[in-house]
Parts: sequence; structure tokens; C-alpha cells
Amino acid sequence: MEEWSKILLKSSDSLEVAINVLHMGGLQIALVVNNNRKLLGTITDGDIRRALINHRDMNSSVEEVMNKTPTTSLNSDSSELIMSRMKSRNLLHMPILNKEGLLVGLETLQHLTYDKKYDNPVFLMAGGFGTRLHPLTEDTPKPLLKVGNRPILETILSRFVKSGFHNFYISTHYKAEKVKAYFGDGSAWGVTIEYVDEDIPLGTAGSIGLLPKNLPKVPILMMNGDVLTKVNFEHLLSFHQEHNSIATMCIREYDVQIPFGVVNIEEQKVKNIDEKPIEKYFVNAGIYVLEPELVSKVKANTQIDMPNLLEQQIKQGSSVNVFPIHEYWLDIGHMKEYENINISFKNGFNLDD
Repeated sequence: MEEWSKILLKSSDSLEVAINVLHMGGLQIALVVNNNRKLLGTITDGDIRRALINHRDMNSSVEEVMNKTPTTSLNSDSSELIMSRMKSRNLLHMPILNKEGLLVGLETLQHLTYDKKYDNPVFLMAGGFGTRLHPLTEDTPKPLLKVGNRPILETILSRFVKSGFHNFYISTHYKAEKVKAYFGDGSAWGVTIEYVDEDIPLGTAGSIGLLPKNLPKVPILMMNGDVLTKVNFEHLLSFHQEHNSIATMCIREYDVQIPFGVVNIEEQKVKNIDEKPIEKYFVNAGIYVLEPELVSKVKANTQIDMPNLLEQQIKQGSSVNVFPIHEYWLDIGHMKEYENINISFKNGFNLDD
């Protein structure tokens, strides 16, 4: 079977189906066709995330969010012409049609993940006390608690390494010596690791001010050390670089169900009764990309949390973008979450699927 034929969708398919096809196809694009394979549109990871920002649910149809006017080429066009067209439009993919307008192929720019190397620093937060996971964290810092057969923080590190990142900083405070003893200088993973020690807890953003002043002038990826996710860090970095902002915050949709019938009134009259409605919100997912300009604004030994830091920038007129996560994401904040994820791993779940 040809590679592109694995990424075909119908216009009536749901966004959930589209996400699965994008993931399984591995080409970062899906092609929407009718029964005769006439190309109707394309859908990418970016299209999905924009739909989530607009609170479209997973049952929404592909037709509602797809690009209905994609750039295409004919199968009679030369490879040179096709590639020139792709590069001039900064495209990674080009659907190929025959003269009848039917899909016959997909051209791609080859840029394999394992050939990539990103010099962007990755800053992992591992200094918290983990008090909500007592007694497990009385002797072990939460980032070193095992999920499956390895610590939480090692799983996070390994996913970054797999994506091509090699320059790591880890913020430590509680039982810092144990974190340092486990990860060392990073050579066991083929990367470099340096440590940022907080003498006193500085909040979720204060340790930024302790980073070396000679960091490369490129965006920094920052992530809490108790979050497990399948988010594609390359896509996140690319999204940030494509948008002009001082920071990008990953967000996750969170549903809250009101356990009662909500009565909507007008003056003294009942307009309608909404039985146990579900309210949708976006919550902070604990993953960020920060511009060097923002990093330099955090002074050493300043206590500040990330939401406050970002709100300061917004009030000062800087732009902060959001990157909605539709991939697996879990904040291991309570014992129940920790126990459930370990049960899932025992039953065959892993973050590399």
C-alpha cells in the first residue's frame, strides 16, 4: 500500500478519527477525499489545535475545519517544479492530482526526526516537595517516583531526547542530591545536564532567574517535572517560532459538570432549565516556550509563579500564545492519579505509542 493512502479521510469523519489518522500516518497531514478520491481538502495538526481553541468537540466533522483550498500539483509536473513550489510556499507536503483532479500521490520534504538536533535549552522543574504524595515522597522527590519501570522525570527527559533536544537544565530544591545522583551530567542519555539549585522555593517561574546568563539566544522549552504527555515537542517549538510572541503556554481543555439543573431566568420568569450542564475551560498544562527576552527579565532569587509572570507580560503589551494539547496529558498531583497511571503501565500503556 502506498504511504499516502494510509492518511485518507472522509469529510464526514470526526476530529477524533482525524487525530488517529494523523498519529498513525506519521506525515503530519491527512487528505480528505470523496468516494472517487477527488481531493476535497487537507487537515493538519495545526487545524486540529485551532478547532480546539474554538471549543469544537471531538465529534465535529473534518469538513468543518479542513483546508478546502490546498496547494496542489499535477502528476505531469516535474519533481523540480513541485519541490520549488513547496519551498516557495514553505510547505512540507504537496498533494499530487491527475488531470481529472483525482488524488494520485503526496510529495513530502524529507526531514527525518532522528536527523534533527535542537540547541534550544530544555528547563525541567524538579524542586517541589510533593506533599500530596506523602508518604511516597518523604524519602524520594516526586520526579524520581517510578511510573512503569522508570522515574517520572526520566520519562520526560527521554521524550525530549527522542525529539532531538540535548541541552538540559534541571531545577532542584527538595532532596536535590538524589536528583543529581540519578541523572548526573546526562552522559548516560547522550545529553548534557546542568542543575539550577533553589536555596529557598522560588515558585514555578522564579528559578528562571538562576539560569546561566550565557544561554544561546533561542527559545527555551520549560516543563513541570510531574507531567506525562505525548505532546510533540517539535510541533510545539515550530508553533512558537511561527507566531510572534514572548511566550507560548500549552493548555488543555477541562470539563466541569454542574451537578444540578441550572435555572436561567429573566426577571422573575424561568426561561429554561439546563439539566447538569457541562462547562468547558482551558487550563494551564505546565509546558511552555519562552523567548530569551522573557528569561532575562526574571531576576535571581525572585519568587514568582509562571501565571503571574505571563500576566505581567500581557499587561505590559507583550503577546502570549496558547498551544492546545489534544494528545495524552496527565499532571501527577495526587495519589489516585499516581496509582492509576501505574496500573495503566502494567496493562501495557506507554508514551511511545
